[in-house]
This record gives sequence, structure tokens and C-alpha cells, in this order.
Amino acid sequence: MNYDIIVIGSGPGGYVTAIRAAQLGFKTAIIEKESLGGICLNWGCIPTKALLKSAQVFEYLNHSKEYGISADNVKADFSAVIKRSRDVAEGMSKGIQFLMKKNKIEVIMGTAKVKPGKKVEVIAADGKMTAYSGTHIILATGARSKQLPNLPQDGKKIIGYREAMTLPKQPKSLVVVGSGAIGVEFAYFYATMGTKVTIVEFLPHIVPVEDEEVSKQLEKSFKKAGIEVMTDASVESVDTKGADCKVTVKTKTGNLVLDAEIVLSAVGIDANITGLGLEETGIKTDKGKILTDKFYATNVAGYYAIGDCIPGQALAHVASAEGITCVEKIKGLHVDPIDYNNIPGCTYCQPEVASVGYTEKKAKEAGYAIKVGKFPFTASGKAKAAGAPDGFIKLIFDAKYGEVLGAHMIGANVTEMIAEIVAIRKLETTGHELIKTIHPHPTMSEAIMEAAAVAYGEVIHL
Repeated sequence: MNYDIIVIGSGPGGYVTAIRAAQLGFKTAIIEKESLGGICLNWGCIPTKALLKSAQVFEYLNHSKEYGISADNVKADFSAVIKRSRDVAEGMSKGIQFLMKKNKIEVIMGTAKVKPGKKVEVIAADGKMTAYSGTHIILATGARSKQLPNLPQDGKKIIGYREAMTLPKQPKSLVVVGSGAIGVEFAYFYATMGTKVTIVEFLPHIVPVEDEEVSKQLEKSFKKAGIEVMTDASVESVDTKGADCKVTVKTKTGNLVLDAEIVLSAVGIDANITGLGLEETGIKTDKGKILTDKFYATNVAGYYAIGDCIPGQALAHVASAEGITCVEKIKGLHVDPIDYNNIPGCTYCQPEVASVGYTEKKAKEAGYAIKVGKFPFTASGKAKAAGAPDGFIKLIFDAKYGEVLGAHMIGANVTEMIAEIVAIRKLETTGHELIKTIHPHPTMSEAIMEAAAVAYGEVIHL
């Protein structure tokens, strides 16, 4: 029962960490209390993208005449859409099982608790407790839907993201509280499927971490799609006694009451650290997160933490990168700390949203003199041909050195395009070099080159 590395949690942070550890020659075990792949694979990233794809196909069919194709009496089978999503998640989970076997990683099912002396106790489903020891113990326990006192989730009328993926029937009306990635993705999915959707956002703009121009464009696109958007608003209470929910919303002009069959709480996440044994082991936390150094070591030697249970961006690809960095540092390889200002963020509603680096506002606040280039997809031949002219590419450059400070994209397929900017920022490419990088025509991606040209007064197609 002794291992070089024990990983607790098998989400995109945990399972990637375990595989990299095994590749580096460590005798590795991974502990999971529910399903391999964690929330992302089973209840987050992957199944939601399957739902969104079904919605996109349905949207295409409903607008087929715009493409010269007749498709009459198109209907969506909500149960079949949900089943497809679950099948995709199940198939991916089996893929993780294969990867564990391939890399000779011991899979231990049960609920883990860390103990002093680099030990872990695991209680299996049958109640049996087994103790394990590891030279290095890595916590990758992830997070869960945040519970608010005035929005208590009952799993039926007031739900979180897990229930939103497996509702037994499609609701006629839905209030989405919160407009981060989870909120707007589910808003798009249900609205496209035919549900009347209202988004309630406390801050002045939806997707509030994004550049303000992106937020305004998404709000415009959502309203055009029939989604009601309420910003500078907060849900004060929800009365679930009747057939529908009575949602009291506080706005700048006073309170109003919305009727909705279902209320989806999408107000954020809480780290899974309760009952993990942190206090007994002496591992420090702050504001519900485990504290680590830049290579993910906690204050107690031999214990590490990565992913959503530590401060920082709660993203699957961040957790994976942190896990790889952590075990490579343990191995003694030369490792650079992760640059958290070069992490791409993606939101998969339609139009999609993707960004990296500084927003225009943040760049100015940081003291940069900037150049900004913005190229609309209405001027893109590929976007027009694809019937997806909504959105734009916005690039922000340091006026002095030409460094790409940030990129902000909204439009079709932009989540597939943002990696180009992440790479060129890593390589310290300048705006002029980007302009001279020949992009294929016609593509959506050539709008990146065009946006750079706008910033330097060299644009051709505007």
C-alpha cells in the first residue's frame, strides 16, 4: 500500500497528474469517490458540449432556409438529447479507465482523507477503510456548485449544473442566476431548444470577466435569440410552493417577480475541501481554498494541491497544467512556473467567446500605452459564407514594444482560434510579425491577422 505519488481526485487535474507521474517513473495511485474523469468529464466540460452541439444542430435546422435547404417540421427529442450527452460522458470515462491501465496506475475507489505522516485513509462504498502511504500526496479534489442562502438548491425546482444536464423533461421557462460560462452556456442550450430563458446578473454586464465590448456583443446576440437579459439585478428570494417558482428580482428601478418552472443557480463554485483532513494534517487554507507555493506544495512537506481546490482560475486546462508542473518539479526537472496571464478562457454558447491576457480596461489600469485593433466578422468572407457574421476579433498591443497584451474574440469557432494567440504570446511575437504571418483564405482565423493590421493602420478589408 505504499506509493511514490498518491493523487486524490480523478478530474482533468488528477488523472493528468497521475499519468504524467507514471510517465516519469513514479509508482502512482489515484483515488476517486465517484467516477473517473471527475466533474469535467462526467458532469461539466464534456457532456455540456454534447448538449450544446445538439442545440446548434437544432438551430441550423430551424434556419435551414437561409442556406437554401428545406427542413420542415423539425422537432427536438429532449430525452434523446440528454441521453446522447450522457453516452458521450460515459464513453469518455471508459477512456480514462483505459489510460489508467495503460500507464499502470492503481485506481482506488472510495472517499479519501489525508492524515499526518503522508498517509491517506480511504473508505470504500461498503464502508471498509484502508490506509495508504505515499511519498508525495497531491490533492486534486475539484469543486462543486456554490450554494447561496437565498437560493437553496433542492435539485428539482432550484437546481445546479448537474441537474441541468439531466432534467427528465424540458422546462417551459427557466431563470438562470449568474452569467459566467456555466450560466450563458445553459441559457443558450435551453433557449435554442425552445425554453423561455431569463438571465439575471448582479454585475453591469454578462460574462463579466470578459472585455466589455465582448459582453455587450453577447448580450445583443442573446436578445436577438429571444433570451431576456437582466443586468445590475439580483435574485432576492424564490418561492417554490406553487406549480412554478416565483422569483423576486431586485433591480435599479425596484423589485419584480418572475414566473419560472425552473431556476438554475450558476453563481460559481466552492472547493471540495470539507472533510478532507486538512486541519488534522496541518494544511493551511484561506477563504475556502488550499494555499500552495508556485509549484503547488502546501505548507506541510509531502502534500500538494492543484486545480479548483486552490486559488486561481477554475478551468480544466489550468488544473491539467498545474498537475504536470507539480510532478515534474517533484521529479527534479527544470520547470517554469505557470504564467497565469496567458491562460485562455473559453465559453461555448453561440456565438462563442474566447479570450486571453489583458482586457482593454485592465491594460490601461496596468499603465500600458496601447494600440487596439478590432475586426468584425461582418467583413469576413468565410463568416458571411458560413452564415455566422456576428462578433469580432479584438487585439490589444503594447504601443512601445508591440507585445500582444490581450485578445478577445466572439463569434463562431473562436474557441478553436484563441490558441494561436496563446502561442504567439508565449513566443513574444509582435504585432508587426503577426501582420506578416500569412493566414489562409477564406478562414475565420484570418480575422486575427486583420485585427492586428487594424491596430497598426494597415488593414486591407475594412
